[in-house]
Amino acid sequence: MASPDGASGMGSSPEETELSITLTLRMLMHGKVMGGWKGLALLGGGRETVKRIREQSSARITISEGCCPERITTITGSTDAVFRAVSMIAFKLEEDLGAGSDGAAAGRAPVTLRLVIPASQCGSLIGKAGAKIREIRESTGAQVQVAGDLLPNSTERAVTVSGVPDTIIQCVRQICAVILESPPKGATIPYHPGLSLGTILLSANQVRGRASPY
Repeated sequence: MASPDGASGMGSSPEETELSITLTLRMLMHGKVMGGWKGLALLGGGRETVKRIREQSSARITISEGCCPERITTITGSTDAVFRAVSMIAFKLEEDLGAGSDGAAAGRAPVTLRLVIPASQCGSLIGKAGAKIREIRESTGAQVQVAGDLLPNSTERAVTVSGVPDTIIQCVRQICAVILESPPKGATIPYHPGLSLGTILLSANQVRGRASPY
């Protein structure tokens, strides 16, 4: 999920070391929030939105192709670039949701991101007796749910993060810190969306299949 982007010099500061890491973050997104680029594109605004996020974040963003409702959005770059991209995506989702509401709370609607993470890293994310995931929830204010089942034909699980963008961004940072410290064990079979959705999360509070207690 993460790899060193060149060797760090002796005596490098933690900030410099972090910038030398290449992070890859995979997210599962539904076609309803995508349209118009490679058949589908990220969020309202289509390819122009994707282009703007790429340019302003300096992250590489790719979107899987296919004919099913779900797409995998892959964000790759330095940790700083990936977090900028996640921030822009979260705020754009909030903007799109707010534009469709009439109340005074428009623009502050809670949004949901679904990360796709190797199952071998989910134990570290949950922690002993759920201690780590509980700490992340309490310190960020975001809702975090780790799916109990593997995504179909893969060794990955969906991790759903819900809240307002500020809390989501903090939460994703903490999740990434955990997975960077706990590399995946064994071979990872990546999830590719297909017509059989299996255990894919249907909404912020619904999972088809077994739900994790965490």
